[in-house]
Amino acid sequence: MSEDSEEEDYSDRSISDDDESDEDTFMKFVSDDIHRCTLLAADSLGDPFFPRTTQILLEYHLGRWVPRLREPRDLYGVSSSGPLSPTRWPYHCEVIDEKVQHIEWTPFFPEPVYVPTGLEIEPVYPNNKEDTVVYLAEDAYKEPCFVYSRVGGNRTPLKQPVDNCDNTLVFEARFESGNLQKVVKVADYEYQLTVRPDLFTNKHTQWYYFQVTNTQAEIVYRFTIVNFTKPASLYNRGMRPLFYSEKEAKIHNIGWQRIGDQIKYYKNNLGQDGRHFFSLTWTFQFPHNKDTCYFAHCYPYTYTNLQEYLSGINSDPVRSKFCKIRVLCHTLARNMVYVLTITTPLKNSDSRKRKAVILTARVHPGETNSSWIMKGFLDYILGDSSDARLLRDTFIFKVVPMLNPDGVIVGNYRCSLAGRDLNRNYTSLLKESFPSVWYTRNMIHRLMEKREVILYCDLHGHSRKQNIFMYGCDGSNRSKAKGLYLQQRIFPLMLSKNCPNKFSFSACKFNVQKSKEGTGRVVMWKMGIRNSFTLEATFCGSTLGNKRGTHFSTKDLESMGYHFCDSLLDYCDPDRSKYFRCLKELEEMEKHLNLDRVFDDSDTSLVEISLDVESSSRGSDSSESNDTQTYLLKLTSQVKNKKKYLKTKRERNATLAKRQNNTREESTGETAGRSPPELRTDLKPNFQTCPFKGDFKNSPEEQIMILGKVEDTRAISQNLVYDKEHLLQRQEESNSDVKGARLLTREEKQVRKHCVAGTVPTVCDSDPRPTVPDVYVAHCFRRPLPNQGMVKIPGHGCYPRKPHSRATS
Repeated sequence: MSEDSEEEDYSDRSISDDDESDEDTFMKFVSDDIHRCTLLAADSLGDPFFPRTTQILLEYHLGRWVPRLREPRDLYGVSSSGPLSPTRWPYHCEVIDEKVQHIEWTPFFPEPVYVPTGLEIEPVYPNNKEDTVVYLAEDAYKEPCFVYSRVGGNRTPLKQPVDNCDNTLVFEARFESGNLQKVVKVADYEYQLTVRPDLFTNKHTQWYYFQVTNTQAEIVYRFTIVNFTKPASLYNRGMRPLFYSEKEAKIHNIGWQRIGDQIKYYKNNLGQDGRHFFSLTWTFQFPHNKDTCYFAHCYPYTYTNLQEYLSGINSDPVRSKFCKIRVLCHTLARNMVYVLTITTPLKNSDSRKRKAVILTARVHPGETNSSWIMKGFLDYILGDSSDARLLRDTFIFKVVPMLNPDGVIVGNYRCSLAGRDLNRNYTSLLKESFPSVWYTRNMIHRLMEKREVILYCDLHGHSRKQNIFMYGCDGSNRSKAKGLYLQQRIFPLMLSKNCPNKFSFSACKFNVQKSKEGTGRVVMWKMGIRNSFTLEATFCGSTLGNKRGTHFSTKDLESMGYHFCDSLLDYCDPDRSKYFRCLKELEEMEKHLNLDRVFDDSDTSLVEISLDVESSSRGSDSSESNDTQTYLLKLTSQVKNKKKYLKTKRERNATLAKRQNNTREESTGETAGRSPPELRTDLKPNFQTCPFKGDFKNSPEEQIMILGKVEDTRAISQNLVYDKEHLLQRQEESNSDVKGARLLTREEKQVRKHCVAGTVPTVCDSDPRPTVPDVYVAHCFRRPLPNQGMVKIPGHGCYPRKPHSRATS
């Protein structure tokens, strides 16, 4: 079967055909064929072997009609012969007519992170009804859930309660991917901003992207966003907001740039119902008067940007030959989810031997940096370099560049219009609620039935850690038994070597948490894809090499696409020298540190420790050196100094009560129905380390019977709580078999009798003491005596005893 027919098999079953606008667009593409061909119909030919269909065309050639299959459907809305498919919004969303566009630009020098001066202020804004509300978007709360969509949304004009002052800024966010809920003017040049939560939720306030007009140059403005929910943020580590000026773009060809002074991220006083909010404040001077400017959390990349990019591929006669664009499915709002199949077309059976590589991105709409990495990957893999051609000849790439277009369009940070995180629902059977992840999983499942998938990677952004890193799946007993324990870390290690100033191998993690079992990475790993990764790119910048202390630009993010392809070539190179060199390095790292010395009670592997430095609340503390072993040496000291987990008072009380109950049951004879285990007399004593040497005039065999092996403290604890008569009987039997053993004195027998019975030995029999629990006696036997002349029982005083020499047999 040809590769084209395989692509048809993968994609057409996922396409929904019930959209009227899509059918109208499709008929435009059919019209050209109708002029040359005739649709095959059984009625016209009178041949019962030909069913009635629209997929077979009759072409008149050399005096006769020749049937042929229709070409695969052209991409809906992304065609060289038709316009782009319009974006669909929830019907209640207000959308302005203006189309927002930005130029691509790379700074001449890396933009440094902000260094706090210690003089940053933390503005506090009490609720003051006299403050002027200059922007308010109420449309987000008109419906509790998604109802239906409409092209362009609701275009009802939004009244802006702006006063008559000329110096008031005008805010706007009713455009694609925009996010801003409310703006209050608290001073002449100071504004309090509130970002909108994800639609149909009350959380996920992280992404902001809005427009500002009516600016004045050389005036210090202060902006404060007051409803962030994450306690930790990269803004506390030097990240700056992004700024775009249309006049700067037109005059100086300058695009997005990092700006801001007095940047501070702090906890504010707006907490309600047990929730705490955090504020981000910064100051800035606009470069021009009467300018149109934009602020954003990260470089925007919209659904329209993707459609324009795919349209350029589709209209390119060269790239379109080995990149087939299809519609995977439609979202809740009837927007299209595209899937790209990239490979060199072959018409023979050798194409079935090609392995597959799968990449996805933008399941979280606010993580726009993942789209820039995806763009860099597509630019390279569709290029004319020899390595790109080799990759296309070797693999079949399945690419889903935007999994959550609905969330991207409305300006969500994490969720779809279902109000749920799609990256926690790859195991869901609700196709109608989560269509994009359902069809992606289904497509991959069918693909795995026909060929091997050697790698799956889902591209993301990270809001609290620096650098670029990966999450993988490993650490299970199954992978260790099969020898795959270190092999799944080879690709990330290669990526770190190919990109040492951006990718941090030490920040990678390779474990599967229960809360992440619904993610694409874990689901694909459980389906059988050994190399299943999530690639996380920071919103800020790098702490490595010559990029240390600088922000990532769009070119930096796009370059990761090239490095991904380069590492893929190294990983699958027929010359396995690089592969085995990386494997040997991982093995050396495994030998370098002994896990038993790092964690006494953990069976985690060395690489898991080295790659699980932090979860999600802290940034990467990668070493300046690119030598991984040097970093691991520093890591060891950090791990050893880690504080032990402290139990709560309830946990401590529960443990103590459980021990007391067990002791009470054993002391009251509740276990009388069970035959006591035999005393361990087969243990050889170690008199060099025994804390009781020289204290009793007993033979070695008697010390074994009374104490057991001192090193085996558990056996001692168990032996001492058994029935007194049983122990005495065992002692007499043992003594009868010991030849030459010295008989115990009366005082020694009395001490042993009291130890077994759980009472305290006394100087005179007329002075009885309270009973001591067995656990205390066992505890006393576990440790050396305080001195040679006194014996101390916990809870009681010291009792003198006569000095004596070590027993001899």
